[in-house]
Amino acid sequence: MVQGPHTVLASWARVIRRTLDASGCDSTQLLLDAGLSPAMLDDPNGRCPAQAMARLWRLSAQATGDDAFGLKVARHVMPTSFHALWQAQSASPTLKDAFERVARHFHVVTDAWSLTFTQQGDEHVVRLLAPASGIAPEPESIDAAAALVVYTARSLLGNRAVAPLRVTLQRPAPLALETFERTFRCPVSFGADQNLVVWPHALIEAQLEGANPELARHSEALLTTYLAGIHKDNTVAQVRACLADLLPRGEPSQAQVAQHLHCSVRTLQRRLSEQQSSFTDLLDRTRHELALSHLANPSCSISEVAYLLGFADTSNFTRAFRRWTGQSPTEHRRASGSPGQTSPGR
Repeated sequence: MVQGPHTVLASWARVIRRTLDASGCDSTQLLLDAGLSPAMLDDPNGRCPAQAMARLWRLSAQATGDDAFGLKVARHVMPTSFHALWQAQSASPTLKDAFERVARHFHVVTDAWSLTFTQQGDEHVVRLLAPASGIAPEPESIDAAAALVVYTARSLLGNRAVAPLRVTLQRPAPLALETFERTFRCPVSFGADQNLVVWPHALIEAQLEGANPELARHSEALLTTYLAGIHKDNTVAQVRACLADLLPRGEPSQAQVAQHLHCSVRTLQRRLSEQQSSFTDLLDRTRHELALSHLANPSCSISEVAYLLGFADTSNFTRAFRRWTGQSPTEHRRASGSPGQTSPGR
């Protein structure tokens, strides 16, 4: 069965936008450069493509020149930023229960990577890892998630001095090392094998004053219902995933996609119409998003990108890209600071 493309809760992009605005950056332009329309952020329960979010993280870090940008994003998170996740955590009886709820429902935030919570001897470990989505999280997004884990513990326990035993991050050591040390208030290792936030048993088992079992159950039910609806009967997501798979073999037809989804062309058209979409629109949008992703890879030439997107030649791709962005692929690369290869033979 074709799986839908990985997505991120739109309100996460809103948090990034707030952080960019506070830093004096042009958040609207950065969103557009990442392939995200500001209008997409209006629905707090909406979803953004994970690839576009990865580009937004990368472009934001470049625009601010701040390798602690992810830590700053974590400070701009609000109680309603992640659907009912905060309510479910804050009503939990212990920190252990709160983290277990986050792990169970983390895909509300993103299904491109995962958060797990396990016990290892006298220690409890929050692990941030990428599954087989093919989308490596940007270091800043991992920084933000790790900081949020710590901020959550401090808030739930009502103690700003609370700190984990240690934090390990796969990212290279940042220039803003002191900012990381101030944020986590524990030993922080970089260039590690895994992204971990490690807690002592006694702290994890501490009772939370805000415990409310009924509220926790209701909040968790909301999260479960939301998760169930993300991919249910999502023909749009299935078509986009199918297009991404077929494009390197040439421009796919509706008949080809319908065959892959085991339905007739008429059924495919009806299902897309019911979701206020069309095959032509999805083909165009998918190509646009994949183009931005491929162009961010400096080892991929313009002609290779055209081939991967199913265009007959580079000139057709260039015309389409100029229609999407107002720039040629080469101009876009120059503006985004990714030189890449511009000729077929290089």
